[in-house]
Amino acid sequence: MIRISTEAEQQLIRRLRRLQGQARGVERMIQEERDCQEVLEQLAALRAAAHQAFLFAVRAYVQACAREDPARSAEAVRALLAALQRLP
Repeated sequence: MIRISTEAEQQLIRRLRRLQGQARGVERMIQEERDCQEVLEQLAALRAAAHQAFLFAVRAYVQACAREDPARSAEAVRALLAALQRLP
């Protein structure tokens, strides 16, 4: 099993916790019946932040794979690219 560095893991967890906070904020906005435009803007910001967290995780895992087993790094990159192609 390939593991990302402790530092990368901590950064990813911080990003995910921020995403959770943003999602709770959007939920509150909806419950408070805030303006639709404001809700949509916050959802767009949440989506962009989630995408950045995803990209960070991809980089961290590719780097970890290359570091731990250079022979498997090409295989890992192919698997990640396949996963990326399945994204909308």
